[in-house]
Amino acid sequence: MPTDAPAAPPARHPGTVAEVFLVFLRLGVTSFGGPVAHLGYFRDAFVLRRRWLSEKAYADLVALCQFLPGPASSQVGMAIGLQRAGFLGMLAAWCAFTLPSAALLTAFAFGVEAVGDIGDTGWLQGLKAAAVAVVAQAVLGMARTLAPDTKRATIAIGAMIAVLLIPSSLGQVIVIAAAAGAGLLWLTAPPTTIEDADAFTVRVPRGVAVACLTLFFALLAALPIAYAATHDAGIRLVDIFYRSGALVFGGGHVVLPLLQAGTVQTGLVSHTDFLAGYGAAQAVPGPLFTFAAFLGAVMQSGPTGVAGASIALLAIFLPPALLIVGALPFWDALRAAPRVRRALMGVNAGVVGILAAALYDPVFTSGVTSARALAVAVAAFLALQFWKSPPWAVVIAAGVIGFLVL
Repeated sequence: MPTDAPAAPPARHPGTVAEVFLVFLRLGVTSFGGPVAHLGYFRDAFVLRRRWLSEKAYADLVALCQFLPGPASSQVGMAIGLQRAGFLGMLAAWCAFTLPSAALLTAFAFGVEAVGDIGDTGWLQGLKAAAVAVVAQAVLGMARTLAPDTKRATIAIGAMIAVLLIPSSLGQVIVIAAAAGAGLLWLTAPPTTIEDADAFTVRVPRGVAVACLTLFFALLAALPIAYAATHDAGIRLVDIFYRSGALVFGGGHVVLPLLQAGTVQTGLVSHTDFLAGYGAAQAVPGPLFTFAAFLGAVMQSGPTGVAGASIALLAIFLPPALLIVGALPFWDALRAAPRVRRALMGVNAGVVGILAAALYDPVFTSGVTSARALAVAVAAFLALQFWKSPPWAVVIAAGVIGFLVL
């Protein structure tokens, strides 16, 4: 009698690189609204419509990416591409989701450079006013989620005060470390809700993971030393953006303080250009970290233009890519550790405070310079917070209104 053949083992990677690229390219040109919105787009595309992973596996992956420094939505996309089509799939997911907005912001940078001094133009004043509203909404939304109780609100306010008193990237690193310590010693983590059977899994050899983590920390330590020894402008550019991608927790708007400290406070980018680019970054789809491409293109010294944009973009996304590959094999143990979760709760609360400090300086101090600018900012906040208007539409409208009345 014939016997049933043994079931074929599951494919190591069930999809193709081309499939991953096309899906993420569609997301890269349509995903407006910032990192939280991106996670919603991903859930719809990969959990509900294509069923590439389960609801619980997706939640598990999001938890991991929120635990790691870097842009959470981009890291989720990289991990999905890695699971679906291997390391080439990971690269395809990143390229397709990131390059459309990076190209638009680089083109905007050339437009800004061609026009010259745009400090007094009305449309720019409108963009800066809209940036106030966008960051204010981000602070409010994150505070409700990440600092909803007395202890975490205290950590957030303490972080804000500390960052205002120590306005440097080193100060922000110290604040993040202190927030992690406060969370570890003071907070209580809720029990995990993700079952092991439903956890996100992807096959990454431990040797590869360890190599990625080693390279992550080696570059973080070696780049500032290399710049101090050589004073090479290219190494300095890589160091600024690599450090921003490596040390920012929360992703999205939270990278603003580190980028501002590394570029504006060092005289490499003017306040005017910085806020113009930040406003433009709200009007394009894809990850906000592509703001780095704009900053690299408008650098006042060292690599600039397309070369500067390319270096900055690769440098800011390299650390989160190394971290997601390095962390995946160890996430099962880490996600269940109460101490790790308590420290993460503290870090997340500290991130709210850091962003609140950035809302005041440089966003508010540079974006609200008149009663009319304040009116535009308040109207933009109303549209975002209560009318639920998409950020890109609010930013474009603010630029038009600014052109007409500011």
